[in-house]
This record gives sequence, C-alpha cells and structure tokens, in this order.
Amino acid sequence: MSSNGIKEIDSPELARWLNERPDGLRVLDVRQPQEIAQGTVPRAEGVPLHTLPHKLDEFDRNETLVLVCRSGARSAQACVFLYQQGFENVYNLRGGMIAWVQSGLAAAPAAP
Repeated sequence: MSSNGIKEIDSPELARWLNERPDGLRVLDVRQPQEIAQGTVPRAEGVPLHTLPHKLDEFDRNETLVLVCRSGARSAQACVFLYQQGFENVYNLRGGMIAWVQSGLAAAPAAP
C-alpha cells in the first residue's frame, strides 16, 4: 500500500499474476495510444485516462484491475477514481512501464 492509500503491485509480482491468473485479472494502460504503441504490459488494454469515466460499465467490479502508465502517476489517479466509483480490487503498477522495463520484463503490443 502506498502512502496515499492506493494498493500497489510491483513489476515481478504482476508478471507472476499474469502467468498464474488467466481469468479475473485485467490490466488497463491509461496512457495515450501513441505511448501504448511503444509497448505495454502483456494482456494490457489501452484505456486512455480521459476515457475512463465513460467506460466504467465495461469493467466488472469483481475483477482485479491493475492500472499502468509511464511512471505510475496517471495510473494512481485512475486507481483513486475507480476506488471512488466503488471498485475495490484496484492496483497501481508501482513505477509504471519505466519500472517494468527496468525489471527486465518485455513490453508487448497492446491488446486490441
């Protein structure tokens, strides 16, 4: 848990979750499409931050949602917003894509 009360997950743990949890886990990349095109976490869906309020009905409140951005700042904002909307299983990828790549993990093309 970060100092602002947001649940966080680090890159190695998320990589493990992606391998062990084929269902009930969604990764949402809240960066702009041109940023996502440079690579993201495997299985991530592109949901630019400004579109999130319009897509709430596309998310299952029982699923675990992991939010990703470049450094963890925008995804932290998204976590706070989702939590305020009643989503409880929301995690921020600590350090974002910067930390993911620094951990030696491969960036993948965004999911359609």
